Amino acid sequence: MSEAAQKARRVFTGVESSGPVPIEYRFSHAKNGNRHLVVAFANHAVPGEYGGSGGPLHDLRANVLWVRDLFDGENSHYLCNGLDFALDESVAGLISRVMNALSLTPDDCTLFGTSKGAGAALYFGLKYGFKNIVAAMPRFLTGTYVGQDMQSAARVAPGEGAPSNLPTLDSVLPDVVRGGVRRPANVYLVSSPRDEHYARQVEPLLGLFQGYENFNFVYNESPLIPPHGRVPLRNLPAVTGLLDLLVDGISPRIGMVRNGHEQPGRSTSAIDAYLSDTSQVKGDSFPRPVVLAPAENTQAPRNAIRFVGTAPRGAVRVSVWEDGKYQGAGAGGGGGGGAGGRGKPLVAGRAGGRGFWGGGGKKQT
Repeated sequence: MSEAAQKARRVFTGVESSGPVPIEYRFSHAKNGNRHLVVAFANHAVPGEYGGSGGPLHDLRANVLWVRDLFDGENSHYLCNGLDFALDESVAGLISRVMNALSLTPDDCTLFGTSKGAGAALYFGLKYGFKNIVAAMPRFLTGTYVGQDMQSAARVAPGEGAPSNLPTLDSVLPDVVRGGVRRPANVYLVSSPRDEHYARQVEPLLGLFQGYENFNFVYNESPLIPPHGRVPLRNLPAVTGLLDLLVDGISPRIGMVRNGHEQPGRSTSAIDAYLSDTSQVKGDSFPRPVVLAPAENTQAPRNAIRFVGTAPRGAVRVSVWEDGKYQGAGAGGGGGGGAGGRGKPLVAGRAGGRGFWGGGGKKQT
């Protein structure tokens, strides 16, 4: 079995049919028996409509439940089909049954998603009282999004009379946040002003979280974020770091912070010059030092032995070894040559010239 196969998580695929709407899911047990559940909601157009299934959650030391967002052949934001919120009830039922089968409570769970999956994580997390929510690049106004930016979902979520139903969908998530069923929840939002949806979908809604005990907002200012879909990628280390901490029972309080301070156009000439001036030549291209004295296979006094040799220009150190054991070292002389002595007598034996002189030199140009 390959190393990759040995490290791969075993994933179970199933359908929860006890609720009004069948819900497809994937599940993977925690490594080493960790007692935590991460529920992952899908972002738009991910493979198989399972969010975070391409590797970001692979190394989490938690049970992972992936909930598929595919109903009547389209995405629905996990909310409703034609304003029939039986879908909401069925998704919540799946999470509850998995949680109960693991003997966990909402305090032992983290809901996670990006983009439309972030909205789902916030919706189910706050409506049903889960402790931890990590939402990257959320969209709060579902009706506006499906009506203007996601026409395929508009055929499913709003249903018949879609235009008149869009304001109702817009109010769903803000009403849940405003209601604050669980204000002690640990909420972590990640977004960026470079996300084209930020000004309309995020910034006006941040005030809804006033009064939440541990609301945290990561504001990414990276110039490397072009379109909406790159926000989660640029924040992947922060997001996975938060998930790792929450899985281990640590709930950081970071408040409102800024990150993404890259300067891709900044000159690197100073550090390039430093590296060029001090870098070490490695491998076969490094000229071997030459031991001039004592010559190989010659006799030398035990109490006054002195080593002389040459090495490439630069910093050189002399290392003394006896029978494979390190005895000491000292700085070599300047100008590409050097000499060194040893304070205590050597035992009787043969001198091997290459074994006495070691070092590194400045790269020669």
